[in-house]
Amino acid sequence: MHLRAATRGSALARWQADRIANLVAAALPGTTVEIVVVETTGDLDRTTPLEQMGGQGVFVKEVQAAVLDGRADLAVHSAKDLPAVTPDGLVLAAVPERADSRDALVGCRFDDLARGATVATGSIRRRTQLCHRRPDLTFEGLRGNIGTRLATLDGSTAPDAIVVAVAALDRLGLTPAVVDRLDPAVLLPQVGQGALAVECRADDVPVLELMAAVDDPMAHRTVAAERAFLSELGAGCDLPVAALAVLPDGLDGGLHLTGSVSSMDGTVLVREERSGSDGPALGRAVARFLLDDQGGAALLGR
Repeated sequence: MHLRAATRGSALARWQADRIANLVAAALPGTTVEIVVVETTGDLDRTTPLEQMGGQGVFVKEVQAAVLDGRADLAVHSAKDLPAVTPDGLVLAAVPERADSRDALVGCRFDDLARGATVATGSIRRRTQLCHRRPDLTFEGLRGNIGTRLATLDGSTAPDAIVVAVAALDRLGLTPAVVDRLDPAVLLPQVGQGALAVECRADDVPVLELMAAVDDPMAHRTVAAERAFLSELGAGCDLPVAALAVLPDGLDGGLHLTGSVSSMDGTVLVREERSGSDGPALGRAVARFLLDDQGGAALLGR
């Protein structure tokens, strides 16, 4: 069988699509995958802050459209780029094995940042959490692919550090001189960070059955719990929210989920940790507690 996989054109996106193609080839001998590159709104506009562009969706809408209109059979995304609600006609068919979900400070270790140091990041989630811990820090925007971001550390006007996803560095084999992989207790990751997501048409049964062969049940369970948290909040990467679910005892054990919501300036941050066996129910419960009992609704301007 021949499949067409839609993806963005960045080096990282191509790596992700190639990873899915390799997993398919290994699990389903004789099945081939053709890569279909699609330009997205986020790729065309590399200067406007993501929260001003509408946050989640700017890197996936056009890729999803390629599947819906038949140009591709499946779409490969970074799970963190997906909106909380899957568009009508599509389904999250597979979540392969998850990479390191943490964020990394590149250029300087967090504990070594001088008072008033400048940190570059295009993520309001990263900015507010780091500001909450270090109100003295100065922040500036950061956009572009991973290579462009790393290049900002060169030159006389370079920031003291930038923040990137650990998975992006690892997947592309990038090894900057100073990389501080931040514990989630310091910087809680974005929903789905480190995971890949494969979508296909909801009525395409043959492709759905094929994608089951590359699904990792543990990764899928954690991402489903985190996405339920995000959906209940009604938020995306344009708002300062974060969550991470883990399976401490493996697939047959319960989930542990940590979620957080912060104010837009980082002065207030609320956080909750809970465990449970039903991932989506757990995600929704943590979100509702933060919204209703910890002031999260007011922090998000509700």
